[in-house]
Amino acid sequence: MSTKYDVVVVGTGVFGAWTAFHLKRGGARVLLMDQHGAGNSRASSGGETRIIRMAYGADEIYTRGSMRSLELWKEVCPSLFHNTGVLVTAAPTDPYMIATREVLSRCGVKYESLKPAALRKRFPQLTLDPAMVGVWEPDSGVLMARRAVQAVVEASGVDYEIRAGSKNIKAGSVVYACGPWLPKLFPKILRGRIRPTRQEVFFFGTPPAHPPMPTWLAWREGAYSIPALDGRGFKIALDTHGPEFDPETGSREITLAGLRRARAVLRQRFPALTNAPLIESRVCQYENTSNGDFLIDRHPDRKNVWLVGGGSGHGFKHGPFVGEYVASQIAGTAPAEPRFSLASKKTTYHRNVY
Repeated sequence: MSTKYDVVVVGTGVFGAWTAFHLKRGGARVLLMDQHGAGNSRASSGGETRIIRMAYGADEIYTRGSMRSLELWKEVCPSLFHNTGVLVTAAPTDPYMIATREVLSRCGVKYESLKPAALRKRFPQLTLDPAMVGVWEPDSGVLMARRAVQAVVEASGVDYEIRAGSKNIKAGSVVYACGPWLPKLFPKILRGRIRPTRQEVFFFGTPPAHPPMPTWLAWREGAYSIPALDGRGFKIALDTHGPEFDPETGSREITLAGLRRARAVLRQRFPALTNAPLIESRVCQYENTSNGDFLIDRHPDRKNVWLVGGGSGHGFKHGPFVGEYVASQIAGTAPAEPRFSLASKKTTYHRNVY
């Protein structure tokens, strides 16, 4: 008896949506399912904005993944990409910064290497330490995350259902792209290998005449900012991993300690916004693998079941690349990447990917 679907994709976050998109584009019969719906507020993909940048230190696989992803984001939902440019800052001797320049040059990414004086002149609204240098990516920017995921689901043309319960569905393969829910669904193999953490995000009001801001990222400081877009305010977030978090039942209220840390970044780096009013806040989550690499692999005991997740705080931008890769693995048309394997995921944490 033939199956109704070739593939069922469970989870309409950015990984699941783009996986369904590419499978359908390749001719598969696809059902996409989610218990809360695409772009919902519990999902890691459910926020307003996400950065897309090419700077990844020596991790060329992610630079090239971002390059490919930006092409597809602009193809499928061009109006939801804002070309703000992305500025990365660090000390001049920082190995990650040095490797970033080398990889961007090798991959043909357009960028400028800014020394301290040029950095201060180009971005006077950003106060940096005197010796700090920058890499400026003029073609990178920001994705309107929640709306972009919804747009990909709509553009995919797959069958799409929102459901909390279950029923018998016949399919050749199943992809579980459930973000922070994955270790709850597969505790025996993923508990300790994917760890959801609580992350707080803050939006501050800017005055009407405030100068344009770049999208800014500082690895060593563990902070990033996104300019005011779509009336949401100036976004500040800390990239350091928070406490463990349950995406279904965890508290979505911010902490005063988190707000104080965000305001400290404003005072230090954006002094003109020191007294800016807090106009919105969110609690989302990362789902961190042991080192920050994605998990994209077969279930060890069920060869037609695929596990896709571990975005680790940097995964959203890579949705198109990940979906394309998953589709190629199911079709058997491309070699597997060892860094994405289940075997490479440990239960001790040492973050390598930023």
